[in-house]
Amino acid sequence: MASIQRRGSAWRAELYKDGRRESNSFPTKAQAVKWAMLREAELTGPRLPENTVRDALRRYGEEVAPKHRGAKWEKARLGLLERDPLADVRLPILRHTDLAEWRERRLAQVSTGSVRREMSLLQSVFKSCRKDWGWLDSDPIKDVDRPRAPASRKRRVSQEELDRLVLALGYNGGVPSKAGHRVALSFMFALETAMRAGEILSLTWAHVAAKSVTLPITKNGDLRRVPLTVRAREIIALLPKDADTVFNLDAGTRDVLFRRARDAAKIENLHFHDSRAEAIWRLSKKLDVLELARIIGHRDMRSLLIYYQIDADDLADRLG
Repeated sequence: MASIQRRGSAWRAELYKDGRRESNSFPTKAQAVKWAMLREAELTGPRLPENTVRDALRRYGEEVAPKHRGAKWEKARLGLLERDPLADVRLPILRHTDLAEWRERRLAQVSTGSVRREMSLLQSVFKSCRKDWGWLDSDPIKDVDRPRAPASRKRRVSQEELDRLVLALGYNGGVPSKAGHRVALSFMFALETAMRAGEILSLTWAHVAAKSVTLPITKNGDLRRVPLTVRAREIIALLPKDADTVFNLDAGTRDVLFRRARDAAKIENLHFHDSRAEAIWRLSKKLDVLELARIIGHRDMRSLLIYYQIDADDLADRLG
């Protein structure tokens, strides 16, 4: 039988069943009574396995993550989660408050965006615990509020900055002879196509056509064909075909050389992926939102509306 007592401004519920004592505090007596009734029913019924959050993270990393395209990222995140005190909590007694406390700890360490991504990963882990392994009866993270999504980055890239960056990479036109030259061309290619950095680096000659390139597997899992501007075709034509990939670069080399050139050119707050937003801005002047969404692979066209912000006076002139 549960004991419900008032402790200061809170109500404390205590249970003692089969040698196990559990307690919890709530702001109202009704919540304390409800918890006690549900917990007593759980203790009386079939017992859940006494696995910890760490056990769930490791099993997910071994059995589920390898099936995903982002397996490397997921395993790195799972490793970080294992270092937090949350990993020691037993799943049968895991509460949303444990996850809320973890969220606050992480917000003091990393960005809001990182915490949101880690919460999504935890939700997937708990889904496997509940649906596939029988380690949970409910989703403990569903009642935990996520931090507000950060404002989307809107960094524009000026022609002057592009010229300085290309110069810092040592490229002055013609067939590239160094990795730095290929980095310069890949950045210019990104500004023409709005392709992601990973899509550009993984592009193979087999998927290059006269006026387009084909991306067999993209971030959202779909095949996508990207039309090439005249300038994009000129860039492709300059690249030697002596490697499997068009730009013959790995992510690490591209990242190091780009950052080094950016700093040497004294360009502040510029990342390679800013080329995608800049390219979308430019393409929005030539294409309607449906065409743009198809080219860049956006499923939610509402996210593209910021690129179509037109002054009311301009609209009035169009209306006549």
